Amino acid sequence: MKNDEPTVGRRLLLRSAVFLGVAAAAGLVTRAGEDAPGAPGGPGSTGPAAGPGADPAAGAPGTVARGLPEKSYRLTPMTAEAPARPPVVKPAVRTRPILELPPGTGPTDAMLLTFDDGPDPRYTPGILDTLARYGVRAVFFVCGEMADENRDLLRRMVAEGHVIGNHTWTHPQIPKLSRPALVSEIGRTSDVVQQTVGEAPTWFRAPYGAWNRAAFEIGAELGMEPLAWTVDSLDWTEPGTTAIVSRVLKGAAPGVIVLNHDAGGDRSQSVRALQAYLPQLLARGYRMTLPTLPAPQPR
Repeated sequence: MKNDEPTVGRRLLLRSAVFLGVAAAAGLVTRAGEDAPGAPGGPGSTGPAAGPGADPAAGAPGTVARGLPEKSYRLTPMTAEAPARPPVVKPAVRTRPILELPPGTGPTDAMLLTFDDGPDPRYTPGILDTLARYGVRAVFFVCGEMADENRDLLRRMVAEGHVIGNHTWTHPQIPKLSRPALVSEIGRTSDVVQQTVGEAPTWFRAPYGAWNRAAFEIGAELGMEPLAWTVDSLDWTEPGTTAIVSRVLKGAAPGVIVLNHDAGGDRSQSVRALQAYLPQLLARGYRMTLPTLPAPQPR
């Protein structure tokens, strides 16, 4: 029986070898560190997949992420092929307002008539009637509090081809306002105009001609150009109809911007003065035009 012991031992070794071969072929035995249950990175593992600095997506050291070529799992950002957004286009922030019509604006000997502080139902309709009689268009720089109460006049202005500009809400001295207060004065007025006629103003005029840096910046942010004037009719002083007519006719010239008022006091003289000087300007060959926006600058 002793002679049989080595034979039994050899048989056990052979059986073990066969078993291991079959198990390896069936995938039941893996290399150390390759998805072995409980091994780092393998099923049931609670430890790290690799040492410090290793990419967790790559699996354990010496392996390749399944279904992905090595180092090819990084995705190209989807925004890489998105079209670039066009720059926001706004007027340049000026350091002074536009004082006269640029050369080439409108026909030869073009002039621009402007009216501030309205609309006022006592005077604005008479001015609109005169402009309509002669087929002339103008710019009305409205105050928000007046515009809010007379929206029908805003709609008539636009319907008859006139341009509405922003003249703040209450006609304050701009340099005395805080920036938030000025934003409200200008912004609210633009809102009322847009709500009423469907378009926000593209021109802004400071009350009293008192500009500051904040006015230029806020106006530009709201898409408006600053427009002043060349000839002040001084109708706001109520000097008499004759004086107003004389001042406008004396200052008439190509590119001139005339300042008038249709609110802010007794403007009956302004209404009569327009009736007198407008036909005389047209007879001299002047043509009333509207301002043209300068080319916007991208930001």
